[in-house]
Amino acid sequence: MKSRIFKGKSLFYGWIIVAAAALGAFFSGPGQTYSISIFINSYINGFGWSRSLVSGYYSIATLIAGFTLPLVGKAVDKFGHRKMFAVIPTLLGLTCLWMSIVSHPIMLIVGFFFLRLLGQGSMSLLPSTLVAQWFSRHRGKALSIMGIGGVASFAFFPPANNWLIQNFGAETGWRVWSLALLLVMLPVGWFLVRDKPEDMGETPDGKTSKETKEKKKKDTPKRIVFKDNPWMLGQAMKTRAYWFMIYCTSVPAMINTGVTFHMVSIMQTKGFTPTFAALILSVIAMVQFPMTFVAGFMVDRFKIHIIKTIGYLVYGVNLLILLLGTSQQILLVYAALHGVFMAFESVSNNVIWPNYFGRKYQGTIRGTAMTAMVIGSSLGPLPFGFAYDYFSGYSEILFIMTIFSLTASIPAFFSPPPIYSHDGNGSS
Repeated sequence: MKSRIFKGKSLFYGWIIVAAAALGAFFSGPGQTYSISIFINSYINGFGWSRSLVSGYYSIATLIAGFTLPLVGKAVDKFGHRKMFAVIPTLLGLTCLWMSIVSHPIMLIVGFFFLRLLGQGSMSLLPSTLVAQWFSRHRGKALSIMGIGGVASFAFFPPANNWLIQNFGAETGWRVWSLALLLVMLPVGWFLVRDKPEDMGETPDGKTSKETKEKKKKDTPKRIVFKDNPWMLGQAMKTRAYWFMIYCTSVPAMINTGVTFHMVSIMQTKGFTPTFAALILSVIAMVQFPMTFVAGFMVDRFKIHIIKTIGYLVYGVNLLILLLGTSQQILLVYAALHGVFMAFESVSNNVIWPNYFGRKYQGTIRGTAMTAMVIGSSLGPLPFGFAYDYFSGYSEILFIMTIFSLTASIPAFFSPPPIYSHDGNGSS
């Protein structure tokens, strides 16, 4: 079926896809740590558990979800994005409903597992791989616009959850998100999402073959151009870049999840209120929003592995600011720098996998990368919880995480795009 309305000089349907994907990124919120963390005190107070115990449940559930996520990536390649955009929001909505009736530790772990698998994992995987199908030369720009959905989610869910819990209770909060997923995200996914431009008589970026060749000649000095080679997972796994980027994906996921999960407690150890902790999260989102566009521009024009190398060095320094900062002004500087890092990390992660390994099997390949990210995030909350329970603070664990961030810059630097070989073997 051709999309005549969106061809020519009118709107390329890919931008409708970007809008739908941005909404999908927004609705990953119920399964993200920045959202779930607002509910944690309700479970600690309601069940009388220690912070380490709840952190352990969360880590175990996230770890199992990480190992399950590759199945979602394979399902995306097999069934397509449109069907998965109907199935995943439905299951996530039902999971939110489940969380509203949790009354036993086993129910909590099961709920955490599906929130992390469907929310953090699947609802992050689907939008990024979908947009990458529709764009090639403007992939960075399109993914940065899609990233607005994730930034809006980060900014919206924590205060919204806090308001719902304070006024109506945690149970009602979960039911609100269940209804929103089923009544908003599900129909948008089914009626607007299409798997790839070729299904609608389009080409990536909405350009004809002639236009694409002319654009390449014109922009070659200004843009980093990647060939859309059909890497399979086995080929990708033979390259150094694949494994180095897997490591680089997992490190910030581990640190960010640990810090965000315990942000209120971290700020309290420094003498600040939960309100200031919420302000820190808001500043991160407010800075990340405009910097997402800057990141999208830069990853289309500069080497991604160099951008990521610089990012991990900056992040390591920023963690030292969080560790040593004692004033509100210094901690707000931390929040601003963290927002910059998150913008570049998010956009570069979305771009690097299709750029390095092509569009054809990106669901499977990106699914394994998302597995590394989810597993990494599972390793974050528990060490922070232990640090608080045994050292009455977070200084030791923040110092260790600083080292992790700085060391991640090394594999990032040595991860240029791999060379595709038509004999079935890739090389770094």
